[in-house]
Amino acid sequence: MPIANGNGAVRNSHRSMQQHAEGPAAMLAIGTANPTGVVVPQDIFAENIFRVTKSEHLTELKEKMKRICQKTGIDKRHFHLTEESLAAHPEFLDRQVPSLDSRIDMADTAVPELAQCAAIKAIAEWGRPATDITHLVFSTYSAWQAPSFDHQLAALLGLRPTVCRTILSLHGCYGGGRALHLAKQLAENNHGARVLVACSEITLVCFGGPDGGNLIGSALFGDGAGAVIVGAGPFAQGERPLFEMVSATQTTIPRTEHVLGMQVSGGGVDFHLGIQAVHPGGRQILDNIDTELKLDAGKLAASRHVLREYGNMSGATIIFVLDELRRRRKEDGDDLLPEWGAMLAFGPGITIEAMVLRCPRASSLSNN
Repeated sequence: MPIANGNGAVRNSHRSMQQHAEGPAAMLAIGTANPTGVVVPQDIFAENIFRVTKSEHLTELKEKMKRICQKTGIDKRHFHLTEESLAAHPEFLDRQVPSLDSRIDMADTAVPELAQCAAIKAIAEWGRPATDITHLVFSTYSAWQAPSFDHQLAALLGLRPTVCRTILSLHGCYGGGRALHLAKQLAENNHGARVLVACSEITLVCFGGPDGGNLIGSALFGDGAGAVIVGAGPFAQGERPLFEMVSATQTTIPRTEHVLGMQVSGGGVDFHLGIQAVHPGGRQILDNIDTELKLDAGKLAASRHVLREYGNMSGATIIFVLDELRRRRKEDGDDLLPEWGAMLAFGPGITIEAMVLRCPRASSLSNN
């Protein structure tokens, strides 16, 4: 059936319908970034946090924090928040003092700029102009304003005004998995689509003086951003699939809403950990997965490496793991890494994002 445009031209409705892509979506490029504020070795973190928050008189809590830090499997973490920033914002130290506005003001610049650093790396690797990006999916737990960080990142990167933007907020540690899942659906259902996934997290929104309820979160979380270009066939000249996104699911475990959550208050974001011994993103969850799934030694080596070098960066962490897997594959060769694998991300709900991935062998890639 012909349809008249506003200028009187006639087009065919069949041609106006969205066409599906050819084959499954794939990750085409990856970029990561960390803030340049400060890098804190884990073995001195407890001393630092109790000193800068003027909490050194809480000796029992400090010793408990030290024991927790020793068991995290983390060597160091990156942070945007510096001692100078804390000196300028003493309200961050006391959760009873309103500080949300100040935290939002700082995050409003820091979060999209950190995402920009990661996205620039991914776009450069991809090899096509940023204006070829058709969709943007931005995940963070630091967004409370509109227009939000997706709008700011699009402007920072010079994306087209017609780019389709989506913001995912407060998904926590499964935010990266959710964003990649959504990008897969967008790429496969829109012929020629190229989706930029950006996850950017900084802990200043949840920073506070140590108390009995925030020790584990303080010992685990760090700051970072990850970006991935996702697309589906046909692939353009120079585009090479890093990981094919074969299938994806999201599952919520019934009656676990109380176990893990986040609450925005006047003093920032409070993390609720109902079961502190099994914190998502910590070493123990990796140990449990190893044990329950009876994995061969080294299967979670990339995950453990990222945890050790960066800590838990919430939704951005999974992109760092994918980047590490890609790096190891490049160094060790195709034959030393399995062709098939699974990506898992856990977060509030408790929600589990799972994706089956395939690493195309170099010999199977066609010359584009």
